[in-house]
Amino acid sequence: MIKDITIGQYFPGNSVVHRLDSRMKLLLDVLYLVAIFTAQSYTGLLICTLFMVFCYIAANIKLIMILKSIKPIVPLMLFTAILNLFFIKGEEPLVQWWIFTIYPEGIKMASFMLIRVISLIVGMSLLTYTTSPIMLTDAIERILSPLKKLRFPVHELSMMMTIALRFIPTLVEETDKIMCAQKARGAELDSGGLIKKAKALIPVLIPLFVSAFKRANELATAMECRCYRGGDGRTRLRQLKTAPRDYVALLIVIALLGGVIAINFFPILP
Repeated sequence: MIKDITIGQYFPGNSVVHRLDSRMKLLLDVLYLVAIFTAQSYTGLLICTLFMVFCYIAANIKLIMILKSIKPIVPLMLFTAILNLFFIKGEEPLVQWWIFTIYPEGIKMASFMLIRVISLIVGMSLLTYTTSPIMLTDAIERILSPLKKLRFPVHELSMMMTIALRFIPTLVEETDKIMCAQKARGAELDSGGLIKKAKALIPVLIPLFVSAFKRANELATAMECRCYRGGDGRTRLRQLKTAPRDYVALLIVIALLGGVIAINFFPILP
């Protein structure tokens, strides 16, 4: 079901991952992404994936959430895999049919890219699972604060990014309600060919856009009623402070990145 999509959701907790400083978590996530894109072998990606599984366990988040975080990007993953499968050339073809030719190098690259994309999404999802929208906004604003000297609207940008991320679960839930309502009225959303399914989504998309604009207007009204005027003079209930555990986590992720780079020069597996 579409309501199983978990991107943008926050799961409150008191684990060591939840208690990490939100600024440090952003930095750690960036270093993790660097490690993923630096990895040039299956061994490097495997180490990154196992590290993220360990982080999910440390955060007391069920591993089933990994599958739910991957669910929305399955079409993109398949599209990426097909492109690599048919357009990567090699020396000797493995399968040849009509104008399509599959090489072993194409299969290797397609599987490698799939693992990389999965590791990327799983890592980004853990950030939103363990960080509240308010703390995430504060972290982005603090990190980008040097840009204020250039009159860059740092607070407004941080607020827009966080609100957009937070509205994903809300829009997913609204989409599921609209689809259920349309099915109750006799709409056939899951039958027929691709074109018929696309046409059947029109009665879903129009109410969804109307609901999204309505929610945005209500949010703007609520912010105005609370005298929201941006970041100038804004106080915070919780101040961001680093602790020894943050630096320990930073050292661990730096060691992960160093290990991936070392494996690129001294590969264990291809």
